[in-house]
Amino acid sequence: MTPGPQSTTKDLIGHLKSLRDDQQVRTMARFAIATETALGISNPALQQLARQIGRNHARALELWHSGMRDARMLAIYTADPSQMTRSDVEFWVADFNSWEIVDAAADLLTELSGWQELVAHFAQDDREFVRRTAFAMIAGACVHNKSEPDATFLGFLPVIERHANDPRNFVRKSVNWALRNIGKRNQACHDPALACAERLAESGDKTARWIGRDAVKELTSEKILARLRKSSTV
Repeated sequence: MTPGPQSTTKDLIGHLKSLRDDQQVRTMARFAIATETALGISNPALQQLARQIGRNHARALELWHSGMRDARMLAIYTADPSQMTRSDVEFWVADFNSWEIVDAAADLLTELSGWQELVAHFAQDDREFVRRTAFAMIAGACVHNKSEPDATFLGFLPVIERHANDPRNFVRKSVNWALRNIGKRNQACHDPALACAERLAESGDKTARWIGRDAVKELTSEKILARLRKSSTV
């Protein structure tokens, strides 16, 4: 049966299992994706399935409870942010075990009312993937939340500096990502982000120094500067 809006959680899990691709599971593992429960279904295929079945928050929560990687990605794509409670968020975040899940969920979480407070909350959490969530949210919101005031993102720069010395791979990369995306958002955000990056580049901490230097390199590239000049004249 072709999955559709009336498909149950049981129907969907059965459908997902029928699509198992062991070769793709091995490929995912090479990209440091947690594959213990993975079926190897690509994200574009899961996104297409999500469009077929539509949003259904109760069903999304059930899919998450399955513990399966592919079902959880489908849950992220079909959850309703207007119905997602703080309890739902905390439950999901406690299960985060892969950068892939974190980055997909981050886009959903920035659709929630009060997402800015979640960033601060997650940044203070010492769990690697929870802290990554904070900076993945910043990075994603820079691109997707077009109407968000620049002041929101400039307000995150001290949070970035505070956690730029976290050497864990999935944290340091997300801090760098967030800083670069703030700087690329527009000219108003670029200069303060670049100044932050320059301070980090001179840090005595190895991780902060890497984050800063990498961000400075991109934010001073002619490609980015030309794009910012062009957008400021539109």
